[in-house]
Order: sequence, then C-alpha cells, then structure tokens
Amino acid sequence: MAKSSNNQNFKQNLKLTNPIHFLSVGLGSGMSPIMPGTMGSLMAIPLWLLFNGLTPVLYWIFIVVAFIFGCFICQKTSDDTNTHDSGHIVWDEFIGMWITLFFIPHVTILWIVIAFVAFRLFDMVKPWPIRWFDQKVSGGFGIMIDDVIAAIFSSLVVYLLSLWW
Repeated sequence: MAKSSNNQNFKQNLKLTNPIHFLSVGLGSGMSPIMPGTMGSLMAIPLWLLFNGLTPVLYWIFIVVAFIFGCFICQKTSDDTNTHDSGHIVWDEFIGMWITLFFIPHVTILWIVIAFVAFRLFDMVKPWPIRWFDQKVSGGFGIMIDDVIAAIFSSLVVYLLSLWW
C-alpha cells in the first residue's frame, strides 16, 4: 500500500473519540502533519514530569505496564485503521522517551534536550538492529519494540555523557 494511501486510510478510520485511538496517537500529538514521531516524543516529556518522582522500581513497573498496554493499543489502532505502524501512532515514542529520560543525571532542560535528541536520532536513523526489528517484527509488539531498542541505544549515550560531563 502506498504511503499516501496508507495515511489517508489511517485518517479516515481513526476515531479520536475512541480512547484507544486517542492514546495510541499520543493524545493527538501524532496527528501533526509534520514529524508526528517528533511531536509524540515532545508530548512524552511533560507526561514524564508527572511520574518522574516514582522510585526506580515503581518507575520500571510503570514502563513495563505502559509497554504491554502499548502493544495492545497500537495493534488495535492499526487493525481498526487497516494500516501497519502508521507514523501517527506515537505511543511507542512515549515509551522510548520515558526509558531514555530515566537515565538523565539531573532534571534540567539541557539533559532533557540531550535525551530527546539522542532518542530521535536513533529512532529516525534506525541503525542495526533497530531497523531489523522495525522491518521484521509485526503487530503491536513490532510497533513498540524498535522504539525500545532505540531507547536502549539513546540511554547508553545519555549515561556515557553523564559520566563524561
């Protein structure tokens, strides 16, 4: 299916009044006509500020639950819109950003920007093995897993920079 046809099909079948669809498109941030993944990653930041104070154990429980939930909502939205991994589905960007932001040493604008840039870079360029997972793993899990791997790479960059700085 051509990308424009896929995009048109997605928008025709998406129902923002459906809570599953609304969450999968990042509270609407993924509906941006330009760079929806970047907009979703930006939207993840203020939400992260709401739960950033959790203990590390609760933080990771939250991430795991949000990942499992994300596999479900991304698959359901893809099924409902007859698409696969539409760029407008950005719940996976939320999870990727939240994983990356866990590793910043201080909650400052500088470190948030570093985490954001690192994650967006890995998510857009998709070096191996991220690209392999993006192309070979399907369904809701496939939509989610490449962003988790991008988050692991970007978290490593953030961690190494925090040791150096």
